[in-house]
Amino acid sequence: MNRYPLWKYVIVAFALMIGFIYTLPNFFGESPAVQVSSAKATIKVDLKTLERVEGSLKDAGIAHNGTFLDASGVKVRLNDTGTQLKAKDLLEKTFNPDATDPQYVVALNLLSSSPQWLTNLHALPMYLGLDLRGGVHFLLQIDMKGALTKRLDSMSADLRSLMRDKNVRHGGINREGERITLRFRDEETRNKARIALEDNQPDLQLTDSGEGSDLRLNATLKPSALKQIRDMAVKQNMGTLHNRINELGVAEPVITQQGADRIVVQLPGVQDTAKAKDILGRTATLEIRMVDDTPGLLEAAMGGQVPFGTELYVERGGRPLLVKKQVVLTGDRLTDAQAGFDSQSQEPAVHLSLDSAGSRIFKDITRENVGKRMAILLVEKGKGEVVTAPVIRTEIAGGRVQISGSMTTVEANDTALLLRAGSLAAPMEIIEERTIGPSLGAENIKKGFHSTMWGFIAISVFMIAYYVLFGVVSVVALASNLLFLIALLSLLQATLTLPGIAAIALTLGMAIDSNVLINERIREELRQGATPQAAIHTGYDRAFDTILDSNITTLIAGIALLIFGSGPVRGFAVVHCLGILTSLFSSVVVSRALVNLIYGRRRKLESLSIGHIWKPGNTTSTASTK
Repeated sequence: MNRYPLWKYVIVAFALMIGFIYTLPNFFGESPAVQVSSAKATIKVDLKTLERVEGSLKDAGIAHNGTFLDASGVKVRLNDTGTQLKAKDLLEKTFNPDATDPQYVVALNLLSSSPQWLTNLHALPMYLGLDLRGGVHFLLQIDMKGALTKRLDSMSADLRSLMRDKNVRHGGINREGERITLRFRDEETRNKARIALEDNQPDLQLTDSGEGSDLRLNATLKPSALKQIRDMAVKQNMGTLHNRINELGVAEPVITQQGADRIVVQLPGVQDTAKAKDILGRTATLEIRMVDDTPGLLEAAMGGQVPFGTELYVERGGRPLLVKKQVVLTGDRLTDAQAGFDSQSQEPAVHLSLDSAGSRIFKDITRENVGKRMAILLVEKGKGEVVTAPVIRTEIAGGRVQISGSMTTVEANDTALLLRAGSLAAPMEIIEERTIGPSLGAENIKKGFHSTMWGFIAISVFMIAYYVLFGVVSVVALASNLLFLIALLSLLQATLTLPGIAAIALTLGMAIDSNVLINERIREELRQGATPQAAIHTGYDRAFDTILDSNITTLIAGIALLIFGSGPVRGFAVVHCLGILTSLFSSVVVSRALVNLIYGRRRKLESLSIGHIWKPGNTTSTASTK
């Protein structure tokens, strides 16, 4: 009656083993580390960089606990913070000899100290939030006026192309503050321009002004369009910040919107605040310019006489390149960039997609410059880098652009990634900065651990004193619940915060409540005269419905917090919901397996060790400990 088949015991044992393995990395702590990543889009961090790091440390006699290369860059695990600072200074001098133009980001970091065999099993410690691990908190203000100006400048270029396509003669199109002014000499032409704008630019609100031969058409953005620009600016800036924070190696950064024009950035574990501010404050933009291949000009530029209206750059491979300063297209017009192959030559290529306005501009540029070279640059802090400079073979229409020639598959993938990375839609300013030291985070962890531990001990003492052997079973099930919960958080790489620790403590109380229901139901069956084996079977079966109902209603509340909450509330909800799921398994399946192992094979069972059972009208206890 109370026997599990072998496969159920195997499942429980396997679950406990997996839970133990994935919980284990959380007990090894973290080691100080130094990370080397690329500071420029055209510089790659690869195995050669790793060998260079190892060679520099070896020559300087700095001992380390291992180096490795991942998607964020080269990381070096060190013994202590003193050695960490020495290694950082050494690598900074080695990789960035010119401090005014750094090629690499050398940042302080923290890495897990888990053994390699656990890492090979993808058993990683759960992420700790800012309040537990320490780190930096930034509040950034987006310059919405700058975003609007950028959009209006882009739209002015679109209107010039539109007027040219519609054969509408005008006396100039200029941005004046937050509006665009189009000048005309007669009413008929202005009306024709109005019709063209209403058909092709629905986001503009048009008004007439001027008189005589100086007629004007003033275009301002509608409120809905202004709101869309603000929303897109926040969204694009948040996406770009995600890409930049990867350079710091932050495992679980928190980037959220606050209000209409502010972004909160939390970087747990980051020790180098100055480096974080430098990376967050970047304003990289993508530009397309024409290459000046006029004979003799490149040689003159290399000799120090750069012609007016041009700039000297170095192309991939170290070849010099003379690029015109005039920007013909910006990254705002790029909607996608994917690596692929040329349909004719089958060589690696990059396929670009442009929006409608960008397609028109690109069509005109390529039609007028067939046979000439076009440079794609990434401009950051006033300094540009040439990502690629292909030759225009033919007029390109339809918004689909292909870049090919002299590139490998890896280079095509890297170029596509650079072009997709995008830029800030508007400048940002750090208006608030807070730093939480690792010591404060360690103190929070210590207090949270002690509160959970003493809560567990108090519950265990009560359960064992009140339910005796069944209390011991309940405590073992509660411990397995805690094991499953920590393992699940680690496996999912969830972020644990102080509210999350509070949720763990709450989960312990809720999980033991399920075992109390089971134990009391078994007592009820014994009180009504059922045999011990029948009481165990009926007690678990009938208590399950009540346990399931109560946990589902609590889970619904937790899911509501998860969906509508944010920040600490969301962190609490994640642990709360996972704790409900693990408590269902541990309180029912694990505890039943233990009870079946203890009592299931005993045919003649006279009593259960479940404490005192009080029958109506009888003050003596029965079924006491055997």
